[in-house]
Amino acid sequence: MLQRVVRSTIIDAPIERVWAVLRDFNSHDQWHSAIEASHIEGGERSDQVGCVRSFTLKDGNRIREQLLTLSDTEHKSTYCIVEASLPLQRYVATVSLRPVTDGNGTFWHWESTFATPPGMERGLCDTVAQGVYETGFEDLRRHLRQGSDRRPAGGEAMPTALPLPTRRVVFERHGGPEELRLRDGEVAPPRDGEVRIRQRAVGVNFIDVYLRRGWIPSALPAVPGMEAAGGVLDVGPQAAGFLPGDRVAYLGPVPGAYCGVRCVPAEWVVRLPAAIEDDVAAALLLKGVTADYLLHDLARVQRGTRLLVHAAAGGVGLLVCAWARRLGAVVLGTVSSEEKARVAREHGCEHVIVTRDYRFADAVQRACGGADVVIDGLGDAARDENLAALARRGHWISLGQASGPLTPLAPDALVAKSLSFSRPVVFDYVSTQAQLAERAQRVWSALADGTVRLPPIERFSLESAAQAHARLESRATIGALVLLP
Repeated sequence: MLQRVVRSTIIDAPIERVWAVLRDFNSHDQWHSAIEASHIEGGERSDQVGCVRSFTLKDGNRIREQLLTLSDTEHKSTYCIVEASLPLQRYVATVSLRPVTDGNGTFWHWESTFATPPGMERGLCDTVAQGVYETGFEDLRRHLRQGSDRRPAGGEAMPTALPLPTRRVVFERHGGPEELRLRDGEVAPPRDGEVRIRQRAVGVNFIDVYLRRGWIPSALPAVPGMEAAGGVLDVGPQAAGFLPGDRVAYLGPVPGAYCGVRCVPAEWVVRLPAAIEDDVAAALLLKGVTADYLLHDLARVQRGTRLLVHAAAGGVGLLVCAWARRLGAVVLGTVSSEEKARVAREHGCEHVIVTRDYRFADAVQRACGGADVVIDGLGDAARDENLAALARRGHWISLGQASGPLTPLAPDALVAKSLSFSRPVVFDYVSTQAQLAERAQRVWSALADGTVRLPPIERFSLESAAQAHARLESRATIGALVLLP
């Protein structure tokens, strides 16, 4: 008759941090006090299904166990004893984790079934329950509390740092959304100055479209994506300030975010407040930081500034409209439908111009006598209308090129009204981690105090990235889009 032992507990640590230790099939000699030494046979990876760990207990017994299953999505593994000096027969165990919704803890379930020689049932069940499971729970708590799952400051990479499987969205040639393909891959451990993140939400932005279409130079094959949010899995040498399990988001100048797991420089990364969900962070980080530098650094919007915002119902547009209105600006916006006009008004756009043919200059002049600042993500199709819509000494900020790359602008085109022209790149305004953290905090604070409202968020699975791109390019979207790996 098979015996069954079941134990469970709550670990006061995030699930990613607990799983980073437990998924390593050869980590138990680092945290379990019953284990003297352990190694993986044949030089295989310790997260490779089928690998065998051979270890010695401190009481002198020897055991060989094989990893049967490992699921990073379910945070679950199973293993069995293949040989042991203890009289445990047909032993199969399962470890599974679940996040604790009330707080940032982890529910750990550990169970096994096995056979024993007659008369030894109770003693061996107690050994497994108390000597293995209950002792293991306490030992792992101590291990995490002492920070022993981290690499020493300035030292070697964390012992649990292993290559991890992931899925990536890749394009191998430039073109339409149909060029996006889902591919399996692997992510190496973090290098010096890097953190490895299990991504739970990825921001979708027009810069990803520009990259895919070849409007931004890139080597092929390429993975789009500049921002994501999730949990830290492990930390490389010289990457100070982050722990496994930390909830974070990142924004960086090198594409590659359309994936499930990624290593990025720690200087791209910011911690997330508890009130900011992963999908909200992925939807707002780049767009919110963009709105912040546009209004405060580049346009220097103040009370009475006449501001024209193109794509006013888009992710950036809604944030800019609301934030500028709070600053006292007169906010005008262009949209392509009445539904978008309604949403733009709800987010602070006073004068909404509905146009699908990029004709708006006359309406702007009638409404306010010309714009002091134009924030333009439309590109070439709006070029002449932008010049006509600007007031004297107006400032045209070319932020994007949704309708196509902007043709070269001759300086003489600006002379008639003493206009100025800017073509900013967000990464020049967050060139250090401190700058990124400061701007991100301003975005979260603006959301918390009602300066800006959370825009609508459309969510797509990672394998639906092509659908998300097609939707973005259709001009039918309102608010932000995210991918959920």
